[in-house]
Amino acid sequence: MYSEFGLIRKMKQGDDAAFDTFVHQYYEKVLLYCRYHCVDKEYAQDLTQETFVRFFTSLPTYHYRGKNLNFLYTIAGNLCKDYLKKRKELLLQADQIEGAGEILGEEQQMEDVVNKILVEQAMEHLSEELKEMIFLYYFKGLKLTEIAQTLQIGLPLVKYRLKRAKKQLEEWIMKGEEA
Repeated sequence: MYSEFGLIRKMKQGDDAAFDTFVHQYYEKVLLYCRYHCVDKEYAQDLTQETFVRFFTSLPTYHYRGKNLNFLYTIAGNLCKDYLKKRKELLLQADQIEGAGEILGEEQQMEDVVNKILVEQAMEHLSEELKEMIFLYYFKGLKLTEIAQTLQIGLPLVKYRLKRAKKQLEEWIMKGEEA
């Protein structure tokens, strides 16, 4: 198994096995990212493939700076934004947020479904930039510095947006529970 840097070096040398390893290593994560932003499952797969095509096209000039996945998320994010501009709609599908496992009882599963719906409804009230923040931080598990690199913004702005997104989600969910 290659390190991230070693994998890039091998791909630049034309090693076909390195290309296969790279795609195998990152495909699912990029696909999940695209599925979050894209209602159409097949189109999300197309966006994922286009992400890798663009990465490989830029490979000769690509300089490794820490995490390949951050660069892939940046490419995928730009492609998804273009998609959203064309479609002018964003729906968060319930199957994109991982649900309760089979081990949980029926009552717990029902509570998880209700929570999932609440989060989906609350997310619909956030701006695109705040949705992105919540998705990258909570659903993808990126650190604040990784989010800053991925979105190409400063760390203080990441912290501010995340705090604002959390506050808006909390306010909306509390308002929903009171009703």
